[in-house]
Amino acid sequence: MWPRRSWQRSFSYFKKRVLRLNATPHAIAAGFAAGVFASFTPFIGFHFVMSFVIAYLLAGNLAAAALGTVIGNPVTFPAIWASTYEIGRLVLAPDILSRAPENFGHLLRHLDFFALWQPLLKPMLIGAFIEGGVVALIAYGIVYWAVRRFRRHRARRILARRGGVANIAALDPDPAP
Repeated sequence: MWPRRSWQRSFSYFKKRVLRLNATPHAIAAGFAAGVFASFTPFIGFHFVMSFVIAYLLAGNLAAAALGTVIGNPVTFPAIWASTYEIGRLVLAPDILSRAPENFGHLLRHLDFFALWQPLLKPMLIGAFIEGGVVALIAYGIVYWAVRRFRRHRARRILARRGGVANIAALDPDPAP
């Protein structure tokens, strides 16, 4: 569960894995966003498959989609589930004073999908579409910007090492504004 060295080192490694993927910035960002979106759904065990399907439909990178699902993990799932449930409950029953059913423990012990659908999974799924969509859009923007920045910086370093020209525009087909 705990990284051998440190959380910062693990995060740095993860970031470099995403930035160094061999695909367009859009494909990497779309794939990562697909993984993030899938992580917000309540269907544990299907996040990889869902992220791959979404990434394929968005012309995203499948490896980036797999990496994006890391957002959903044992540390973040409690917050994700609570927030998606509350958002979905507010959308389905705008009465702010309405309360969650208190027999969740009984429902979860029996794990009957149809018994869980109405009181738990339906609100979580609706909340997941809303919250997951917003977070995925934010993740897309951050990853797209980071990949573009990383590649420009890398190209400049390579040119400087080779003693090349200062004009990097030829290496960046889609210059940043």
